Amino acid sequence: MTKQKWILFLVALGLIAGTAGLLVRLKHHPRLGNPGIFAAPIPGSTNRLAMKIDLPERVLDFTSTNVPEPAVVLGYLPADTSYAERFYESADGSFPITATLVLMGADRTSIHNADYCLRGQGLNPEEKKIATLSIGGATPYQLPVSEWKVSGVLQQPDGRKVKVNGVYVFWFVADQEQTPGHFQMMKRLALNLLRTGVLQRWAYVSYFSVCEPGQEDATFARMEKLIAASVPAFQLPPAGH
Repeated sequence: MTKQKWILFLVALGLIAGTAGLLVRLKHHPRLGNPGIFAAPIPGSTNRLAMKIDLPERVLDFTSTNVPEPAVVLGYLPADTSYAERFYESADGSFPITATLVLMGADRTSIHNADYCLRGQGLNPEEKKIATLSIGGATPYQLPVSEWKVSGVLQQPDGRKVKVNGVYVFWFVADQEQTPGHFQMMKRLALNLLRTGVLQRWAYVSYFSVCEPGQEDATFARMEKLIAASVPAFQLPPAGH
């Protein structure tokens, strides 16, 4: 091997070792970025990274019920994960929507791939596309979201299994960042960590509603109104707004 090749080899080896060392150090001592949603410390909590996050109680003509964090979530997600869930219902009781908000702490595994989450619950994505919602409030902006048509079998509290169709809408948001895709979220998190040494604190926002087969588009149209009206209550506008 020539002298020049040895120099290049040693430089490359040094860069690899340096990057590996940086990643190890950041893993154990990360500098966390700010959330892209409204979040506050939980009074009296010994977990400084677990935050109080809320979804709005009333939106348009919808009322809602707070859903306690399920035991499976408590046992599965990292301890510094923050979680909120609400069950919304239209005034006539004909249109139910479940909204979920998951905020990561120092452990990125709080945020999961939607494919895995849905299939684990017995739902299979059948059609995937990106939609853009117009968010109002004091600072209007455009929010790209994933809109998936799904179907599958859900087990009811009484043990019955029921075939369902539905619409699942979700996106990811961090400080000054938003994306409808899990891959893009992971890519931005990694690049930002290497470039700045700051671990972005991403949140995973989702809305789900069941519907009759063939009614997915009409269901999404109604969901879109609820989402657009509720987002300003918990999510910060992106950069430039």
